[in-house]
Amino acid sequence: MEQQILAWITQYGYLAIFLCLVFGIIGLPIPDETMLTFTGYLVFKGHLSLPLAVATALAGSFSGITISYTLGRIFGMPLLHRYGKYLRIKEEHIQKAHGWFDRIGHWSLTFGYFIPGIRHFTAYAAGMSGVEAHQFALFAYSGGALWVSAFIGLGYFLGERWQAVQKNIDHYILGASIACAAALIAYLVWRKWLRKQ
Repeated sequence: MEQQILAWITQYGYLAIFLCLVFGIIGLPIPDETMLTFTGYLVFKGHLSLPLAVATALAGSFSGITISYTLGRIFGMPLLHRYGKYLRIKEEHIQKAHGWFDRIGHWSLTFGYFIPGIRHFTAYAAGMSGVEAHQFALFAYSGGALWVSAFIGLGYFLGERWQAVQKNIDHYILGASIACAAALIAYLVWRKWLRKQ
């Protein structure tokens, strides 16, 4: 799959970058970081223009996350109210999710891009939680800009070494994701323990 995506980018350029990012952000199993790093490498080689590559990647990631948010906003709550009882999701859980997004959840839209699996979920969750469109746009689009710039820049500056370093980056991202999940679980357990006390 990864090699096919890279071949499409080599062959179709900006159109492939845009479409792959749209569908990747929505949730299809597309190696987004590898694709962006490879895009940076193609810029390094002179096959793509840096401003056009960044603009196309931004347009793709913004479109993908906006579609996810819109789907969450339109279908999320009706689906939760209809099927939530089968998953033991009660109204109080939904209200807690709203409160969490009001307090700190919007930051997950910004930094969730850097954690595989999280970026696919946060926009749906933001839509379901009723996050206002302007607030969503501020945090999600700024996160997308950081993410796109970081990985295209990485591919550009690494040049021929992009693939060797990319393999290690995947390990670091996985490790960071596990560490973040463990920290979140520890925080929730600690908070629950404090309430009991």
